Amino acid sequence: MLTGCTPNQQQYKIDRENPSLWQKFLVIPMSELLDWFKVLLGNYGWSILVVTFLVRLIVFPLTWKQQQSSKAMQELQPHIVKIREKYKNNQQKLQEETMKLFQKHNINPMAGCFPMLIQIPILFAFYQAIMGNEHIFTSDFLYLELGRPDPYYILPLLAAFTTYLQFIATGAADNPQTKVMLWIMPIMIFLLAYQFPSALSLYWVYGNIFTIIQYLIFFNKKKVKGNVSEGTAR
Repeated sequence: MLTGCTPNQQQYKIDRENPSLWQKFLVIPMSELLDWFKVLLGNYGWSILVVTFLVRLIVFPLTWKQQQSSKAMQELQPHIVKIREKYKNNQQKLQEETMKLFQKHNINPMAGCFPMLIQIPILFAFYQAIMGNEHIFTSDFLYLELGRPDPYYILPLLAAFTTYLQFIATGAADNPQTKVMLWIMPIMIFLLAYQFPSALSLYWVYGNIFTIIQYLIFFNKKKVKGNVSEGTAR
């Protein structure tokens, strides 16, 4: 989402002589890591893939916490709807009963937001590391010029499609409060990827794929085990 803050192709500038603390401890190290893996792997396309994986690995505990909170909130949605219908004319009672429900199930409704807030600086730094690396902007990967948008729109379509799959895989489409984003987000991502350098679109596609794989491996496996346990108990 943060890539939408600068909807143009102007390259972000990293001040390496007098960097800010933000650049010194986050942006420049990530940019140098991209350079290091490029030397090792021979191409910035693969370097972005590896560094995206490392970043997602670092923030995985936060993603895990966020997904657990989201799933818990989804499971409580039928109860929350009943409370809203029952106390729709009494806002004070509605709030009290809703909080009792959260306390009963030991759920903090804001828990899903905190991990996302912590992830934002890391992901934004990676975005600036890609935008500010002049070597990436003059490199090629497959048919792509990483400093220019995809001329054949394949990458924007992949970015939109993997965004849609991410909503499906993570169960966000099952939540009435986020269901509308199932269609809005892919369209928005396509329009952004259509304008941005291919390096950023590539990062977005890689990130979506890792998120989908993480969810299918860890969260769906946990859900299946829970269903098996319930079936055994019955």
